[in-house]
Amino acid sequence: MKKFTNLLIVASLALAGAVMAQQPMPEESPSKKAPDKKPPAEMKPRAPHAPKTEAPAEKGPAVKEPVAKEPAASHTPAAPKLEKKAPKPEPPATETKASGDQPDANTTPAAKKEHPAQSKKEMKKAPVADTAPGATPAAAKTTPPPPAAATTPAAPTSANAAPSVSQSNPTTAQVNPATAKKPDPQKVEQIKTQHQNFKAQPRPDKVPAVTFSANFRIQGSDRWQGSQYEVYRSYHPERHDRGWYHSHYQRVELISGGYYYFNNGYWYPAWGYNPANEYYAYDAPIYAGKHAEPPDKVIADVQAVLQEMGYYKGEVDGLLGPLTREALTGYQSEQGLTATAVIDEPTLDALGMG
Repeated sequence: MKKFTNLLIVASLALAGAVMAQQPMPEESPSKKAPDKKPPAEMKPRAPHAPKTEAPAEKGPAVKEPVAKEPAASHTPAAPKLEKKAPKPEPPATETKASGDQPDANTTPAAKKEHPAQSKKEMKKAPVADTAPGATPAAAKTTPPPPAAATTPAAPTSANAAPSVSQSNPTTAQVNPATAKKPDPQKVEQIKTQHQNFKAQPRPDKVPAVTFSANFRIQGSDRWQGSQYEVYRSYHPERHDRGWYHSHYQRVELISGGYYYFNNGYWYPAWGYNPANEYYAYDAPIYAGKHAEPPDKVIADVQAVLQEMGYYKGEVDGLLGPLTREALTGYQSEQGLTATAVIDEPTLDALGMG
């Protein structure tokens, strides 16, 4: 019976101790001084003090059990904190599923942490759709059409460096008439008037002479299309004496150190007419226009006009040398003409001298 009564007392004291937990600890010291074991009748009046000594000594674990339960109840306020956090992930999860392609506008920071894969995929899709034309290498490969059009004027540059190469490429370039250079008609007439009595002089030291070759053909002329280029496609040098030329052609003249014969609007080198005068800067027909002017005057007029337009950088000497052929190639290429590097009918007409 004593043990039963002690248990009841301990339980009551434990409940009372929980209520009186805020009381100062020094009051327990007198209880420690009363270790005498007394009958239950005598301990009832001293219930607040005597059982405290026995409770920790004999039933220490029993006192700890209610203490462990009470802190659990004291931590109940943490439950609302969890409840506040719990609803946060749920709405973004449903919003991301519903929104699909708009995660940035609808998702919260918590949703971004929970669904990083979706946000990354969507962020990748957006820039590809917006910046693909300029950022992706595939688009860079598709953009070259504008550069291709821009490189068409580069043909004259390469042609100027090597006129013979330009002759092998007879492709006609596409030219914008608004941007193509055009000669000034007044300037052309002024130049022609100044060169009315022009006479070219041989200059083998600066413009080397070409030699006769029966197998010579103008390079690339076989691919020049059009009747106006037939004389160049069919041209091949011939060597004859003076009598032969006079019997075939009415007009044979000494021009800048070499004899030329005139036939159907073109001047040709008269190889063999006089072996002492065979200075020719280039072996090809020269178109003279409707007025059949001497070839050196026609060459001087073309040089002066091309010089005014910025194509020709040499002297106006009336000789169809390398610099003159380079200037002709540049002009012909930019005008969309066949790059022949010679004075042909289309070129002379384009310059306003036909």
